[in-house]
Amino acid sequence: MPAPAPACPAPTPASPAGASATYEAEHRRARERGVNPILYWLVRAVFQPFFHLYFRLSRIGREHIPTDGPVIFASNHRSFLDPFVIATLIRRPMYYVAKRELFRHRLQRWFLNSLGAFPVDRGSSDAEMIATAKAILARGDCVLIFPEGTRIRPGALGTPRRGVGRLALESGAPVVPLAVIGTEDVRRGWRIRPHKVRIRVGRALTFPRVQRASPALAQAVTDRVWPCVMLQWEWLGGVVPMRRAAVIGSGARAAALTELLARAGLDLDARSGAATATGPPLADCDLVWRAGLPAEHSSATLAALAEGCVEPEQWTRQLLRQTAGQRAA
Repeated sequence: MPAPAPACPAPTPASPAGASATYEAEHRRARERGVNPILYWLVRAVFQPFFHLYFRLSRIGREHIPTDGPVIFASNHRSFLDPFVIATLIRRPMYYVAKRELFRHRLQRWFLNSLGAFPVDRGSSDAEMIATAKAILARGDCVLIFPEGTRIRPGALGTPRRGVGRLALESGAPVVPLAVIGTEDVRRGWRIRPHKVRIRVGRALTFPRVQRASPALAQAVTDRVWPCVMLQWEWLGGVVPMRRAAVIGSGARAAALTELLARAGLDLDARSGAATATGPPLADCDLVWRAGLPAEHSSATLAALAEGCVEPEQWTRQLLRQTAGQRAA
């Protein structure tokens, strides 16, 4: 009787190092060779006139950009067009970070890498991305970073991550804050619509160089850079995030809403109905909610908010729109 065949060994899960090695060639090209000059300037020669004519591109504050040397551009992220639009600010190649999912297809990987993109593993501290960006800055080129880490299309700006602070500290390059608006309204499906696109650039920020930035120090620098990006965004007419709210009323629902808004980071003013006339004025509040929550927002909704299934800021904006509609009716 023949001996049974040996069992196949179970496949070993891919390690993070192996996953990053998949795009080692793209990182190496960005560090050593740079962009493909023929393809880069050919695409630039086609895209830039198109942006000016079709999108009526407006670039404000270009005088704040250093003319030479390494520069880190920190911007909000609204559309896939943002890197191409922002690259028109300078007359030299601009390298930018792109999510690794865009590099899965071979032709797309070559095209993006030839235009200066290099992959990043979102949601983790990607040391290889930081090393590639530092190598690009060390030779005097420019790097575009989106501190939000992903596209934030509706509403106000998102929460930044500390990668831009770490890169600024460990490279010593100046950080130029900027904001772009209008690119989120360009695409509808596969259709590219004409829409006004504007960019505003702020003054460059410089920070002392350190050998290795701690997470707390990187976060502190990010907290210094991001308000400058928000300043450009608000100047362009972008949605201003809610900063102060008032909850008038008592009971379990009013207490639950107060807790949720506090977890969203808002400056809260909770008072009862009797204290409304004697308390501080409510004119400067972004949200004023009276007599608790409407009946249609049940305890299940509050539970979903408490578990983080719904963004409190987005939810409160929806409540504000509903309230405005009820008052108009």
